[in-house]
Amino acid sequence: MAASSIHPTMPRGALLGAAAVVGITLSLVTLARLSGLDATSRPVAAPVASRDLAFVDRADGAVVIRDVADHDRQLGLLAPGTNGFARGVLRGLARERHRNGLGDDTPFRLTRFANGDLWLTDLATNRQIYLAAFGPTNAGVFAELLDEKDRLP
Repeated sequence: MAASSIHPTMPRGALLGAAAVVGITLSLVTLARLSGLDATSRPVAAPVASRDLAFVDRADGAVVIRDVADHDRQLGLLAPGTNGFARGVLRGLARERHRNGLGDDTPFRLTRFANGDLWLTDLATNRQIYLAAFGPTNAGVFAELLDEKDRLP
């Protein structure tokens, strides 16, 4: 019996089609990068309310929320075992500060924008959390910390 060599071949049209898809994709990505367009960019809206906050842990497990600009006036309290979302966000930011050797004396800035976006910025690390991405209920915990007094001029 003669040994025959089987060489599977790909249809030429399929190869050309795949090459075209790859080429078009690379061209579009290059065009997007060069134009400054990116998939996560959003229209920039003006900030309409902002407040600098301190989150202070108490020995009983509660977290006291203080308004830094108003002589550390207490705005709220996260009772022990409650507000899992807010605690998770704050834990993550505190972990990043600790990893960078930063203390907890720099406040966080909570900002609402004209388009309704709500962001929490760690002023020590410049890390930003887009709170609305976690749903209106979770973002609402932070939104309650802004009031009419916090409106920007």
